Amino acid sequence: MDIKERFVDYIHGLQDTICAGLEGIDGKATFREDKWERPEGGGGRTRVIADGNVFEKGGVNTSIVHGPLPPAMQQAFGVPESDFFACGLSLVIHPLNPYVPTVHANWRYFELYDKAGEKLDSWFGGGSDLTPYYLFEEDATHFHATLKNVMAPFGTDKYPKFKKHCDEYFVNKHRGDEMRGIGGVFYDYLRPTEQEDAEQLFSFQQANGNAFLSGYLPIVERRKDMAYTDHEVMWQEIRRGRYVEFNLVHDRGTLFGLKTNGRTESILMSLPPRARWYYDHKPAPGSREEQMMQYYKPKDWV
Repeated sequence: MDIKERFVDYIHGLQDTICAGLEGIDGKATFREDKWERPEGGGGRTRVIADGNVFEKGGVNTSIVHGPLPPAMQQAFGVPESDFFACGLSLVIHPLNPYVPTVHANWRYFELYDKAGEKLDSWFGGGSDLTPYYLFEEDATHFHATLKNVMAPFGTDKYPKFKKHCDEYFVNKHRGDEMRGIGGVFYDYLRPTEQEDAEQLFSFQQANGNAFLSGYLPIVERRKDMAYTDHEVMWQEIRRGRYVEFNLVHDRGTLFGLKTNGRTESILMSLPPRARWYYDHKPAPGSREEQMMQYYKPKDWV
């Protein structure tokens, strides 16, 4: 099998593994699966969990889409009429307890062809990032250390470079460069080279995907049973509002999905079930919420 077929098999297996891990720690809710087809070519498996003991809403989705590259994407990529193949796993998990962070991850592969069917380009992309509403530094350190350690065998330059990309990408620039969370890693357009061929990049993707549960579940286990009040929920919902703003205004994956006639329900699965917007909201001086604002900026965690 070629890389794209093997990657499709990999993300389907990873989807099963991650869903099982999340169901296990929730103890109540299970994933509902919807299979869908894209008229222009391809489809996917959307899996959604809701109203659990731990997870209020979340999705772990795989998609494999192909066909003519839409004009808007031709312009974005700077290419003439072309065909494309894209596959990936994307997940967002919104926990019920405000002390448990929201998490996002994505691992994808893309190929571009001319109209004669010759492959013009290919690349991997992905990453994962954490959005806590109340920060415990040991959790932030654990999440980032997991990413750093899994990347280290592929080059010690990887983690700092891709952490920086993440800090610069998941930002609400319309909010004065306010990050939506505490980052993680983000990478895109990882193309095969003489120094790093497609097999090495594929192994790098697998290592990152396989590390997701070990980076996230220990944090969930530590925080899921902590007591909280309506006050913490209100702050959680305000910060979820920032999450919505990023996904609808800036996120390239959301825009790509909508512009390529992806399944809207699956694309917007990333949005939380509840969020708030208050006019000119500012946390009370000296409050835990005001202290949290210092963490929505780049910081070295490991």
